[in-house]
Amino acid sequence: MSERGVVEGARGFVEGVRVGDLCGGTVAEVVLSPWGVPREVTVALDGAPVGCPLGWVGALDVTWGPRRTRLDSLEVGQRITAEVIAVDLDEERVQLSLAATEHAELWGFLKRLRPGEVLSGTVASIESFGVFVALDDGPGHPIHPGVGFITHPDLSWRHFDDPRDVVRVGERVTCEYLYFDTTNGEARLSLRATSPDPFQAFADGTAPGDTLRGCVTKVVPFGYFVRVVDGVEGLVPLQDPVAVVGEELGVVVTELDRERRRLLLRATPASP
Repeated sequence: MSERGVVEGARGFVEGVRVGDLCGGTVAEVVLSPWGVPREVTVALDGAPVGCPLGWVGALDVTWGPRRTRLDSLEVGQRITAEVIAVDLDEERVQLSLAATEHAELWGFLKRLRPGEVLSGTVASIESFGVFVALDDGPGHPIHPGVGFITHPDLSWRHFDDPRDVVRVGERVTCEYLYFDTTNGEARLSLRATSPDPFQAFADGTAPGDTLRGCVTKVVPFGYFVRVVDGVEGLVPLQDPVAVVGEELGVVVTELDRERRRLLLRATPASP
């Protein structure tokens, strides 16, 4: 086959592949990073034009589990079966996941979920990077204490310093499903999405120029934050004199951005 024919054949092959397809193939190459660490493996997919390793498996798409398979454990010539998780028509490449086939029950459960769906479960673990949730109807996870995961920004609309101020281990929670994190085999969840955003309610009755009173909650190098109503804090840019945490003062709204949930304030002069 001519070079042009191979290229056209590769394009046609990739166009026929769909996310969710199971593909077999043979490891063609272990690609190293500049530091000599395996970065990905390329895969000659069954049915693809000869000489076109159109499939690839990234370092985070190998598998999950206490005995996690590493890319360097895959050898050139080794047969694999993996699920398609992305198709790049521009690069004519098919991204594959071995985790999908090694943990079929978990993968199948996560694929069935739809954004906006409401899921219930129990807080299984609270970590510095987020909260794990054991979902009522979900299977276990080979590594994590729960298949559901909430990042700190999705825990609450309100400011908090410690996630334990929002939830406790063993607590029952109801969350909105956001998306399937194929890298970690998790259902990304939002607890805050199940309650109204206090900023939007505040914005309904507030406009630039309005005068409010609030309490200073945090002092930072570029200013300080003032809580004007429960769940809504605004920034007073750095000025002299600097307020202290706990101080109550008057402020004027200078900017209110609904989309970015941003509130800028200016402190009013203290009463004589």
